[in-house]
Amino acid sequence: MEPIRQVAVMCVARAVSFGTLAIVCVMVSFAFSPPAAFRTGAVLSLVMAIILLLKAHYVGWQQPKHTEVWLYLDERTRPRDAEATRRFTSVLREVYGRFAAGTLLVACGLFAVSVLMLAAGMELHGFERGVR
Repeated sequence: MEPIRQVAVMCVARAVSFGTLAIVCVMVSFAFSPPAAFRTGAVLSLVMAIILLLKAHYVGWQQPKHTEVWLYLDERTRPRDAEATRRFTSVLREVYGRFAAGTLLVACGLFAVSVLMLAAGMELHGFERGVR
């Protein structure tokens, strides 16, 4: 089961890395207002965590042959019977859940930084109400 876990971690980590790159790019576009940048990063990180949780939930309905992990496994480590498929599914569910928990932790940290910046007196420039 260890080769499956290693490949699953690699595949999910790569997907999360690309998502993180996209989130950082959006945060940089809000450089004019650091609190807004961190708040935006937090919201987008929450969206990524929700997607990872949904992937973890629905991995049981997905055929192992239709996963990216399956493509990277050699013939001898691919699940062949029902028990191996069940273990494969549980490993994927655990890996998705672990990355979702980490992403949620990052989102909470980004929200905390945003709140601290607002508490320190920084403003959300460009987001004032009634400004035309």
